[in-house]
Amino acid sequence: MRKIKSRTWKKQRYFKLQDDCMTIWYKSKKAGNAHSTFSVSDVEAVREGHQSEVLLSIADEFPADRCLTLVFRGRRGNLDLVAESAEEAQSWIKGMRKLMENLENMGEREKLDQWISDWFKKADKNNDGRMNFKEVQDLLKMMNVDMNEHHAHRLFTMADKSQSGTLEDDEFLLFYKMLTQREDVLRVFQEFSADGQKFSLSDLQDFLREEQLEGRDIQQYAKQLIELYEPSDTAKLLNAMTFDGFLMYLGSAEGSIFNPQRRGIFQDMSQPLCHYFISSSHNTYLMEDQLRGQSSVEGYIRALNRGCRCVEVDCWDGASGEPIVYHGHTFTSKILFKDVVTAVGNYAFKVSEYPVILSIENHCSVEQQRVMAQHLNHILGDKLLKSMLDSKVPIRLPSPEDLKGKILLKAKKIGGLEESLTGVAEDSLTGEVSDEDEMAEIDEDNIHRESIRRRKSKQHLSKELSDCVVYCKSVHFRSFKHSHIHSKFYEVASFTESKARKHLRESGAEFVHHNSRQLTRVYPTGFRTDSSNFSPQEMWNAGCQIVALNFQTAGEGMDLNDGLFSQNGGCGYVLKPSFMREKQERFDPEIPQKRNDYHPVILTIQVISGQQLPKVNIKEGSIVDPLVKVEIHGVPMDQAKQETRYIENNGFNPVWYDTLRFTIHTPELTMVRFVVEDYDKTSKNDFVGQYTLPLSCMQQGYRHIHLLSRDGTNIPPSSLFVHVRITDLE
Repeated sequence: MRKIKSRTWKKQRYFKLQDDCMTIWYKSKKAGNAHSTFSVSDVEAVREGHQSEVLLSIADEFPADRCLTLVFRGRRGNLDLVAESAEEAQSWIKGMRKLMENLENMGEREKLDQWISDWFKKADKNNDGRMNFKEVQDLLKMMNVDMNEHHAHRLFTMADKSQSGTLEDDEFLLFYKMLTQREDVLRVFQEFSADGQKFSLSDLQDFLREEQLEGRDIQQYAKQLIELYEPSDTAKLLNAMTFDGFLMYLGSAEGSIFNPQRRGIFQDMSQPLCHYFISSSHNTYLMEDQLRGQSSVEGYIRALNRGCRCVEVDCWDGASGEPIVYHGHTFTSKILFKDVVTAVGNYAFKVSEYPVILSIENHCSVEQQRVMAQHLNHILGDKLLKSMLDSKVPIRLPSPEDLKGKILLKAKKIGGLEESLTGVAEDSLTGEVSDEDEMAEIDEDNIHRESIRRRKSKQHLSKELSDCVVYCKSVHFRSFKHSHIHSKFYEVASFTESKARKHLRESGAEFVHHNSRQLTRVYPTGFRTDSSNFSPQEMWNAGCQIVALNFQTAGEGMDLNDGLFSQNGGCGYVLKPSFMREKQERFDPEIPQKRNDYHPVILTIQVISGQQLPKVNIKEGSIVDPLVKVEIHGVPMDQAKQETRYIENNGFNPVWYDTLRFTIHTPELTMVRFVVEDYDKTSKNDFVGQYTLPLSCMQQGYRHIHLLSRDGTNIPPSSLFVHVRITDLE
């Protein structure tokens, strides 16, 4: 197939599906015999036809039925391909989708077997389907375990049942099982098993009740777990669970730290929009930095596919009367406004049916604003919310439930909702609004003072574009006092992070109160030219709903965002705690003890062990020295970090049994982030993996934490095994 990178870059590549049906092998002419591979599990989606900017740019050259795009997980770029014929394209599209479906449907045991067999292939250097002791030693290093040679040889001999001096498939599996014996889990199993051999139904019930603190119908739940995870039919007939079944349960969704009952939509979705935290993106069109980065509709597709519900569009006058989107006054590339609207229309409701807010940063002339309005109306059709839900002026914002399947425009508006009902200002074709946009907001960070002062004039607004704004009218913020007296519930103020921080320090309770009745958007300061992120937590502490982050940048900010929005069906809306929604409450994040229902807790986490941590240093023979950091993100009093010891030279099955304790004053706002690092005494520790979740979604007892990469993608079978307790502070 041809790999396409741009209109001018098109190169032949040979692609082949390997025998394992898991790996795609490819090689280029230019690289001689060099070849590379990628795993089917790395692919998130297969798009057919001209469904990427690159393939759209060559649409006149290659027909849609020969084109396909492989979209990878995380932040890796797409692979755009053109097959020799439509039939060949179809066989790759259907084939890849089938392989991805097979992977999705694999059980935990099959996934592990697959993982082991991948390692076997990597280590079997001479491809003879068997491994000698030297190959096994190399494999151990690749798998992050530094094992005493004598001990390794003893396990090797025990597994070599045929006494051939090599290990074949089943023998290697046996070797791996001996290598990964879970003494830590065995200890728990034997403590709760009456005979040390198995869990009877009542043993399992005791364990679920006393240790895992499960609140549901325990007998029913215990039977269900045996049915789901017990591999032995004999044990199933006896209503019992073997050690293997127990291990499978602990590694499953039910045994994980994240409560599966909080995975689906479980919150009340009928409250006003301002009562929810909303997953939000900043300068969504950017794929890289804020100065020279590439602008792409792919940014919108990726954000929406991650559950983002508020995307930003910076609009400027373009050539031939067509508005363009880019980061003004910088060297970022430019894309067409209509292409952005098309992408939003196509992807808005693929992962969540709740409303999407289009935050418009409008720098266009009145003529091009009219073109914007035409595109919005023509491309989005009924999806665009053009009028209030009922014909009388409401007194509060509608709910996510009311607005399902709708796209809302957040932008400047001539007049208010009241005028649009009474028909005032109907006859004017344009109106004037004060030009308070993001470039002007940067003034707070003391950049380009003079040019901005000139910009703070009146901006002309086209009536057509103004009419597209209903419940999210962008306004300039003066003060909380002014807002309290004059603001309308449908007005939205935007702050840079530094301005929001200042308000939070000076009048936290007023800020929370303001956010109980209207929406606030916070975005990164103009100094963050590298597209880095601030911590969204401090803005959530103030009840700010639209906390806009650079989705393209991995790290702590996005981990917290992914963590918060991983609950409630990943729908992009999370209900704020009740003390942030009720107007009579006066919650101040700086002094949480003053709350009416102040209820602090102690969180105790025993970090027991780690399993198959990924290798971070590619250097030959280098092994991870892992430590686990537990970070608490919440109100200022709750911010804390503690860490375990580091374990020397063992990323394969390190064991800590280290206990960390935290006092938490506002559990409802707390996020917990587990970070595994490779200890380095001379420089900064290397990142190995992380997992972030809300404290309110945490299951207690013995739990596994399935680690994620820096990009937020799964890295199976890497995990941590912990014991969690949450108790009231006496």
